[in-house]
Amino acid sequence: MPVPQRLIVAITGATGAIYGVRLLQVLREVPEVETHLLISPAGVMNLQHELEIGRAEVEALADVVHNVRDVGATIASGSFRAHAMVVAPCSMRTLAAVAHGLSDNLITRAADVTLKERRKLVLMVRETPLNLAHLRNMTAVTEMGGIVFPPVPGFYQKPCTLDEMVDHTVGRVLDLVDLPHVGEKLTPGWGGLNPTTSNDA
Repeated sequence: MPVPQRLIVAITGATGAIYGVRLLQVLREVPEVETHLLISPAGVMNLQHELEIGRAEVEALADVVHNVRDVGATIASGSFRAHAMVVAPCSMRTLAAVAHGLSDNLITRAADVTLKERRKLVLMVRETPLNLAHLRNMTAVTEMGGIVFPPVPGFYQKPCTLDEMVDHTVGRVLDLVDLPHVGEKLTPGWGGLNPTTSNDA
């Protein structure tokens, strides 16, 4: 059997827990992807407050669940061949820890490993307005090879529901972690305002 692509998903204490949950829901239907889930204590609070769901319900969506305090877990080592990592949503505290190499829990350690192994790290940072510390931390992560992806909705697809807006963002993230065949089901490609035809040549 082919080895599945391993994707680490972390849910932290920023608003927007729906992004992490929806990402897990979509990947649950993709057998070639193995998800490894981490939820911070503040992330659990947000799941309860924003979505009215508990930790167990979200953990059931993942293939493997890790305790954020277990810095000796498999994903804490570069020898664990994860394909990519997505922090959805990413709190400014987590962003700052990643930017400064502070591997003080398994989320930030796994992110640090992802960067050092030159793998894709996507941080769906969520805060507004941004202060200078936020901007500098985003710059630092970008310079290290990470991808800063604020979940800013796009309206060019003319979404009619909140679910469509969430799916559009999650689809874009899946494209970034090299799963376009999954992402395109949520996010149709942009055809342009005036698509050309053979008669225009």
